[in-house]
Amino acid sequence: MGEKAINTRDRIMTTAENIILQKGFAATSLDEVITESHITKGGFFYHFKGKNDLALGLLKRYLDADELFFNQLFERARDLTEDPLQQMLVFLKLLAEGMMQVEDSHPGCLVAAFTYESQQFDDDVIQLTREGTLSWRRIFAAQLSKIEQRYRPCFETSTDDLADLLSACLEGGIILSRILKDPQAVGRQILHYRDYLRLLYDADSCRAAAGEAKPN
Repeated sequence: MGEKAINTRDRIMTTAENIILQKGFAATSLDEVITESHITKGGFFYHFKGKNDLALGLLKRYLDADELFFNQLFERARDLTEDPLQQMLVFLKLLAEGMMQVEDSHPGCLVAAFTYESQQFDDDVIQLTREGTLSWRRIFAAQLSKIEQRYRPCFETSTDDLADLLSACLEGGIILSRILKDPQAVGRQILHYRDYLRLLYDADSCRAAAGEAKPN
C-alpha cells in the first residue's frame, strides 16, 4: 500500500473514531464517515469491506497506540530508577500528567464504546475487545509482579486484580471527565491509584494496618 493510500486509510479511521466517540457506533453512518473524510464511496470500500471491518481496523489501531504509549512511559520510568515500585510510581505520574494535558473532557475510549454496543459487532470485534483489555492487564501486571518480588503488600491481593483496578480507574475517570466536563478527572483517579499502591507496599503502613508499633 502506497503512502497516499495509507494516509487516506488513516484519515478515514481518524474521522470515524471522532464521530463514533461523540455519537456512538450505531448512530454513525458510513455516509457520514465518507462525507467527513472527503472521499468517494468507492474510496471507502477500497480500504474497508464495511462498517464492521472499519470497527476492527479502528480497534486494532487504538490498542496498538495504547500499548506503545504505555511501554514508552515504562521505558522512561526505568531510565530514572531501578526500583520496580518507584518505576511504577513514576509511570503513574507520567500517565496522569499525560491525561491532564487534554484541554477538554477526555474524548472517550473505543474499547468501552464498543463494549457498550457489543450487539452491533461480529465475534472478531468482540474478541479483540476482550484481548485488548487483557493486554492492558498483562502490561500492568508484569510490572506489579516485579514489585511483589521485592515488596510485601499490606493486604492479600493479586497482580491481576491490581492491574484491572488501574484499568478501572482509567475507564471510570474517562466517564467522569465526560459527564462532569472535567479534563483533570482521569489524571486525579490515576494519582489516587498511585497513592494506594504507595501505601499498599509501604512498611510503615503495613505495620499500622496490623496494629504493630513502629520500630525505633
